[in-house]
Amino acid sequence: MAGRINDDDVKAVRDAVPIDSVVSEYLQLRNAGGGNLKGLCPFHDEKSPSFQVSPGKGLFHCFGCQEGGDTIAFVMKIDHLSFSETVERLAAKAGITLRYEEGGYNPSHQRGERIRLIEAHQAAADFYVRALEGPEAEIGRKFLAERGFDQDAATHFRVGYSPAGWDHLTRYLRGRGFSDKELITSGLSQDGRRGPIDRFRGRLMWPISDTAGEIVGFGARKLRDDDNGPKYLNTPETPVYKKSQVLYGIDLAKKDIAKASRAVVVEGYTDVMACHLAGVTTAIATCGTAFGNDHIKILRRLLMDNGSARVIFTFDGDSAGQKAALRAFEDDQKFAAETYIAIAPDNMDPCDLRLAKGDDAVRDLVEPRTPLFEFALRQIVGRYDLETPAGRAAALDEAAAVVAKIKTSSVQREVAVQLAGLVGILDQEFVVRRVAQLARWARDKGGDGRGGRGPGPQARHGGAPQQAVQAPAAPSGPALNLRSPAHRTERELLKLALQKPALVSPAFDAYGADEFTAPPYAAVRQCIAEAGGAERGLGDNREYLVAVMDAAPNNTVRSLVTELAVEVFMGRTIDETYAGMQLVHVRLRAVDRRINEVQGSLARLGSNVAPDDLAAAQNEVWVLQQYAQSLRAKGADAL
Repeated sequence: MAGRINDDDVKAVRDAVPIDSVVSEYLQLRNAGGGNLKGLCPFHDEKSPSFQVSPGKGLFHCFGCQEGGDTIAFVMKIDHLSFSETVERLAAKAGITLRYEEGGYNPSHQRGERIRLIEAHQAAADFYVRALEGPEAEIGRKFLAERGFDQDAATHFRVGYSPAGWDHLTRYLRGRGFSDKELITSGLSQDGRRGPIDRFRGRLMWPISDTAGEIVGFGARKLRDDDNGPKYLNTPETPVYKKSQVLYGIDLAKKDIAKASRAVVVEGYTDVMACHLAGVTTAIATCGTAFGNDHIKILRRLLMDNGSARVIFTFDGDSAGQKAALRAFEDDQKFAAETYIAIAPDNMDPCDLRLAKGDDAVRDLVEPRTPLFEFALRQIVGRYDLETPAGRAAALDEAAAVVAKIKTSSVQREVAVQLAGLVGILDQEFVVRRVAQLARWARDKGGDGRGGRGPGPQARHGGAPQQAVQAPAAPSGPALNLRSPAHRTERELLKLALQKPALVSPAFDAYGADEFTAPPYAAVRQCIAEAGGAERGLGDNREYLVAVMDAAPNNTVRSLVTELAVEVFMGRTIDETYAGMQLVHVRLRAVDRRINEVQGSLARLGSNVAPDDLAAAQNEVWVLQQYAQSLRAKGADAL
């Protein structure tokens, strides 16, 4: 069993790998103010960004689903890794050599499964690239050259070749320390009569990377007539490769997709290559499967769903391409981006178009022209004889049902008007009413009429819910209500203690957990105390925040810590005066509560109070009243 990673090395990894650079590998981040960044949460579906990253603190928090933590927590959740696997992966990225405190460490036996499978794919990619240079791969180089790809293009896309023998790659990877089990699990090898053999043999190889740029699989193209396999053979489903969750070229295209708010979806590996070489560097492709929900989620996080976002599909104009376009239209409403379709003359794909007419023709092809909904409706309407009343009625019935799925009423009406023109019905309002009627029927039958399960509207202030934030499961207590002045002030004070401890220290550390009326806030106050108090944050703020999170008794409290650590303040100027106000208000309310408690007890007991107890209580009330008066008069100077 692997030893425990040295704590100092874990801290070094946290400090060395900026959280914004890691998160940016999975989604687009934009300025959120206050030094924070925001984006669409990768852990739940949302239409507006509630996911925030604080580079200065090394933390992330989603105000929608309450997921939060540091860089390690983010990678653990998004890539389903263990703590040690995540630290090892980030350490490799930062060039940090880890130390293990209990015994020796054998990387070939003790590293996590995902890391081992990724390393196997990386080694395989290098093997295939070298093999493309050999005499046997002449057929592969010829294939590329005939499609307009030279050696530089092959190098850029890391195209390789799998030798035609039974176990060339398998023997190579065994020599690199990979076990037969790892090779089978990775999909690089498969069971043969006498042990593992290569899955890919005698084929041109394209490495398939995830959003983070790690190779998770391969696409293999048949080159020889005596190869009885399919034209394209992809890696099977493995722990690291899910074909519905990968897009070929996403590692190369993601930055330009985010920058341009535009993505071009093509059908094959060579089409991606042709587009990129022609200057369309936002092109990506699915890997042996139809474009679906998981692919949409990947693109939405990069496009950020802003109003100018565009997604252009380049399906072939043949029947298969038309079916693919209609399938894409069914999911069209899951994009906030506008969707278009581009069909080249003579039904050429981008690769053929580049060969026949050059780079300019490819760039011109993907300029948005035909909205996807218009293309889809034309395909439907085109199947009917619009010269007859029966044909027009049948075309309207099928197409109207499609238009009724559009969630936004204004867009639905606009498309319904266009449908009337396509079908040849002069009474546009009749078509609009028909579509609206079908939409109502669909909602009444089983939908909620909103087209999704998105959260209802919430009043927010700088990303924080203003009205009712559900309290963590433990400790128990009422829902946090930020309309309550007490809860609002306590929240601000905790944010100061976490984000700007120098403004409230050392006074804050003298506050007890009982001075916070909301149990969740009292729990956070206790975590700060167990981490060494706000005074500890005067040194390494990141280390301090990690210590506070480590002191949390459960995930709900830990989530609240990250939320408070990244949330913006309510005030405009955050200085000593503002901090002093929060300290005074929290303390003053605690003093007033104590005065009321003592006086209430005396009132309930009446004449049954012993003289000594009565005198002590009256003295406590007098002292507290004097303290409250001083706080009101002198402010923070009275603390």
